[in-house]
Amino acid sequence: MLTQVLLGLRLDGVEYGRCLMHAPWAIAFPAQREARFHFVASGGCWLRASTSDWVRLSPGDAILLPRGSSHTLASTPEVPPVEIDSLARVPVSESIYLVRGAAGNVDAVSEDSSSQPSVMFCGTLRFNLDPLHPLLAMMPDVMHAGDLAKRDPSVPMLLEAMEREVCFDRIGACGILARLADVLAASIIRAWVECGCSDSTGWIAAVHCPRIGKVIAAIHADPQRDWNVPALAEVMGASRSSFAEAFTRTVGESPARYVAKVKMFQARRWIAQEGMRIAVAANRLGYDSEASFSRAFKRIVGIPPSAVRAGSG
Repeated sequence: MLTQVLLGLRLDGVEYGRCLMHAPWAIAFPAQREARFHFVASGGCWLRASTSDWVRLSPGDAILLPRGSSHTLASTPEVPPVEIDSLARVPVSESIYLVRGAAGNVDAVSEDSSSQPSVMFCGTLRFNLDPLHPLLAMMPDVMHAGDLAKRDPSVPMLLEAMEREVCFDRIGACGILARLADVLAASIIRAWVECGCSDSTGWIAAVHCPRIGKVIAAIHADPQRDWNVPALAEVMGASRSSFAEAFTRTVGESPARYVAKVKMFQARRWIAQEGMRIAVAANRLGYDSEASFSRAFKRIVGIPPSAVRAGSG
């Protein structure tokens, strides 16, 4: 199931940059809806997220902030930060920028400087997964994939390819950068999962379990189906009672609740991205009426489907 999710992972609205920074420097990144990623190519720096203390980042470390939480990157924790939006952005091409700042910050020290620069690849991106998707819901504010370059030898090659696209500004560079960013983000998520991102319960534990994972894969593959307990128990090859108990214990919520969430983030995608009529989405997901579907949608998503259709969801 996790393999299927990573294969289907796509990123939209990618902005990409290569940053050369000489100490002392500190940059504050405000909270935003889009995700951010940082990869430390050389040098190193310190990271402080809004909910944690300072953490040292070494060459090869990668950071993914899936919900775009506010954070600060700095050469040392004592340096006062400069807001990223206050630095000059020099466009290379569409969605590709060089960032320059005042002396002592970004790209502003002469070549004969005695300090070794920190080289980082940074980007802003938007997942194609709905925010209700359990993979995104369970991610922490900051995902730290330590020493990713050593764990995954393809990462340095990915970054080199991204840098070539930036430097040469070839036709279609933005589209190729977006696909390379897909692979980089998926690599960070995979490294996070492999390093023991979760305890013995929850979605990751469920997709790693052969029997429960098979059930979850079936639900995500066909959210329009009437997935009741008997049908799901048959997929697992167990009795209804043992299936329901095992699913709730492993996933942390009942099968009915999980199925309803999957249906609703599928519905939100149809309505928001494809412009599907609410009545059509309700019928496709097996609801008797648009009213009953709207009540279920608001209960799970927090807003009515009409608000999503109007663009506020």
